Amino acid sequence: MTMIRKFVAGALAVVAGGTVAAVLLQPGPATADRRDREPIVIGHRGASAYRPEHTLLSYETAIALGADYIEPDLVSTKDHVLVARHENEISGTTDVADHPEFASRRTTKTVDGVQITGWFTEDFTLAELRTLRAKERIPDLRPENTAFNGLAQIPTFDEVIELAQRYGVGVYPETKHPTYFDSIGLSLEEPLLDTLARHGWQSRRDPVFIQSFETANLRELRGKTRLHLIQLVNASGAPYDRVAAGDPLTYDQMVTPAGLKDVATYADGVGVATSRIVPVGADGRLLPPTTLIQDAHRAHLDVHTWTIRPENSQLPVDFRLGNPANPAYPRATGNVTGWLAKLYDLGVDGVFSDDPGVARAVLAARGRH
Repeated sequence: MTMIRKFVAGALAVVAGGTVAAVLLQPGPATADRRDREPIVIGHRGASAYRPEHTLLSYETAIALGADYIEPDLVSTKDHVLVARHENEISGTTDVADHPEFASRRTTKTVDGVQITGWFTEDFTLAELRTLRAKERIPDLRPENTAFNGLAQIPTFDEVIELAQRYGVGVYPETKHPTYFDSIGLSLEEPLLDTLARHGWQSRRDPVFIQSFETANLRELRGKTRLHLIQLVNASGAPYDRVAAGDPLTYDQMVTPAGLKDVATYADGVGVATSRIVPVGADGRLLPPTTLIQDAHRAHLDVHTWTIRPENSQLPVDFRLGNPANPAYPRATGNVTGWLAKLYDLGVDGVFSDDPGVARAVLAARGRH
């Protein structure tokens, strides 16, 4: 633990100094062809344990901490520019509510069958979005991140790629709500591929994974690109495109051996909730692992898992530390290193981590044994 704390502190000091060029543990040259290599570390929304998510500040921090890939969730503006936001509704991640000039744009929409009230990226041009500033989405859990509120703009996908290429890491973009964006004439897939191609990323060896919780867009992409595709699998429910089409396919069915073989016809891997690998019981403690990793590997699919977060409230009960009666207990750092080591031991090919420095340091420590 002492070594890991020193690593994270040192890497963050690099970020504070204004550069990510000198990093304590540099990942190797980025490439999407990772078979027979150590698991990849994916900076989940950047390094969202330390900076407001989906900002260049967060992505820069992830790179400094040793991430192999940075992960932008992509939504569209009114003028069809891809930008990085976890959701197209932005009241929780920007200061849009503080802009009286946009008050009239607050509205209610149905996205993937759910009614949501707020402000939506597709109702703003890029120029208008640039007048907003990002803020921490979960300030109660990560109060330190609020120190960075108001400093960063919403980045474009172009800017995320430019940053990644500058420092030799890859990108792991997710298309958010593709069925919804198709329905309003702002398809995500074409500008996604166009943007990647503009930056020279089109081949199978390029450090790109494209991910989606839906299936139809990945099948469509398979016919248009050689870049690696990842089928995301939630802990429950079903892909929304299948729901919208009246198809009864569920995520549970997709992780059976037969389901994984079907996924392998169009995708290169699955990105699964950790509970798909190690289920959690009613008491919050871990149950015996499933056979998902072995089944996926038999189908020639990589397995990446999400999301590894350091706080007690985000960890299985088995890996929580401290006094539960203390008010700070939910946001206190638990035994995230132990949780990561367990997942690595089970054979995952990659982890989405809010703290990529810890994920990298646990890999480094394992390499010395």
